[in-house]
Parts: sequence; structure tokens; C-alpha cells
Amino acid sequence: MNEDKAKSAASETMLNQLMEIARVSALAEMASGIAHELNQPLGAIATFSQAGERMLNRAEPLVSRALDVFHQINHEALGAGEGIRRIRRLFDQEEATRVRSQVPTLVAELQPLLEMLASRVEGQLQVDVPAALPDVFIDRLRIQHVLFALVQNAFEASAQNPDTRLVRIAMDGDRYAVQTSITDSGPGVPADIQDQLFRPFFTTKPRGTGLGLASSRAIIEAHEGTIGFEDVPSGGGRFWFRLPAAAV
Repeated sequence: MNEDKAKSAASETMLNQLMEIARVSALAEMASGIAHELNQPLGAIATFSQAGERMLNRAEPLVSRALDVFHQINHEALGAGEGIRRIRRLFDQEEATRVRSQVPTLVAELQPLLEMLASRVEGQLQVDVPAALPDVFIDRLRIQHVLFALVQNAFEASAQNPDTRLVRIAMDGDRYAVQTSITDSGPGVPADIQDQLFRPFFTTKPRGTGLGLASSRAIIEAHEGTIGFEDVPSGGGRFWFRLPAAAV
């Protein structure tokens, strides 16, 4: 009984840590998306206002008050751009603590939470681990956040299949990298939106934020890795991420 309580407490602690990683990652990606969406029009406002100032400040200018208005537009636009940069700096993540790790160990630690996701949809989780994999040099919790987010998405997709609700985690590697794939038994993703899956704020869920996959991409790329999606010929979809092997 005490052992069960200890396992339950450990799982709850890990879930809380993962949720905190998810919150910080989502906020960071949100700030990045806001900066991307607003910096371009703010730059255009600045460019047009400067052009207007030049047009009016010539041999035969228009009313001087118009110059003052355009100058204020320019000043405020540039100030807004700096404000956006300050906001983004607020959400910059601290330098991650990276350690030499084994991906199968990360999955094993996370498995009680992943089994909980499976039980919510009456699904099945399958984990295929090869005999040996190279080490990776990573921030363990952030990579576990990516695993959790991708498996959660996979079970949500698989829940749409009335017959088989299976999610499979598979790993393979070579001397250069370790690749982890998460395959679902859902309906797949239409080809015309696959290239948008990792964009901030893009979502196919009615109540989704469009930040989960974007933050996962940011974490993997911060580890000098790559992440992607592909259709499975037999049905379903597969997300994968590839992390460089640690130096020997």
C-alpha cells in the first residue's frame, strides 16, 4: 500500500512538473507568435510614416501639424516594436540543464501518466524499445513534456477510431541520433494542412490553443533536433522527433 502511494505521489509530482514545463513553453511560444504577427505591420507603419515625413518636409510642405502627426506615428510604432521585444524577453526560458540520458528511461518514467491517457479513451499503449540506443544530451523534463504532448495528441486522434485505439511508441538510433516516433490509429491529417501543424496558433481542435505542437517544435529545435509528421499508409498518423547522439 505504501509503495502504491509512493508511486502515485511520484506520478503526481512528475505531472505537475510537466504541466509547468507546458505552461512556460506555451507562454514562450505565444510571445513568439505575437512578435511574429505584430512586428511586420508595426514595421510597415514606421516605414510609411517616415515616407510621409519626407514627403511633407520638402520645398513646398503641407501643414506643419501633419508633420507632427506623422512623427508621432513613427515614434509610437517604433516604441510598440520595442515593447514587443521586452515582452518576449520576459518569457525567455532559462538555460536548460542538460544531462546524458537514455530515451527509453524517459519513457519508462513517464509511462504511468501515459497509461492514464490510454485509460481515458479505453485505449492501448505499446512501447517498442530496441536492445541498445546511444545516449542523448538533453533537458529531461522538457523532452518528457514533448513525449507527453505527442502521446496525448495521439490518443485524442485514436479515440476517433471505434475499433482500435492504439498508440505505439517506437525508438531507433544510430551513432548520429536517436529517433522516437508516436503512431496513432486515428483518421490521419489532411495533406493540405500538414505543413501548418507546428505553426503557433494553428489548431484543428475546437477548443485548442495551437501552442502544444509549436512548443514541442521549439524544445526539440533548441536541442539541435528535428521534429515532423507523416501519414501511415495503413491508416493513422505518426509524429517523430530526432535528437543528436551525445558525444562519446
